[in-house]
Amino acid sequence: MMKLERSGFFRRRVVEPVLQLLRMGATPQRLAWSIAMGVVIGINPLLGSTTVLALAFASVFRLNVVASQLGNHLVYPLELLLLPVFLRVGIAVFHSPGLPLEREALFHAVKRHPWDTTRLLWRWEWHALIVWLVFAVVVAPLLQMVLRPVLEHMLAKLHAEPTMEK
Repeated sequence: MMKLERSGFFRRRVVEPVLQLLRMGATPQRLAWSIAMGVVIGINPLLGSTTVLALAFASVFRLNVVASQLGNHLVYPLELLLLPVFLRVGIAVFHSPGLPLEREALFHAVKRHPWDTTRLLWRWEWHALIVWLVFAVVVAPLLQMVLRPVLEHMLAKLHAEPTMEK
């Protein structure tokens, strides 16, 4: 059985759920893809969409929903940190007009030209989504290749553990 000394937050919230999935028969490869896709979807620049997108993606591609949601929710802080990065890279790649990220400038633009500002915000969002999509296509397989051996090792350790009978 697992040692109780190592019952930190990461172990309780990440390792134990993954071990439970492995115990229930999920394969390391399927779990690796599920977690990788959850992580990649979890950092997309369309705020508020990650849970539904991860759920839909897992359902369509028959991935493990629990593992994809675990990966998705683990990277939530990264989504907020990477949003300005995706926006700025999208602006640079597509040569869009610059972002008025200062509060006063943004409020002024919304008051004076609401329709133009809305169109510009949507353009930035689409460009950020395209940048994220390219990023996702590269990162998801790499993340899966890193996670698979880790999960295989966890499964081997799980099978090597003596089971305690009640």
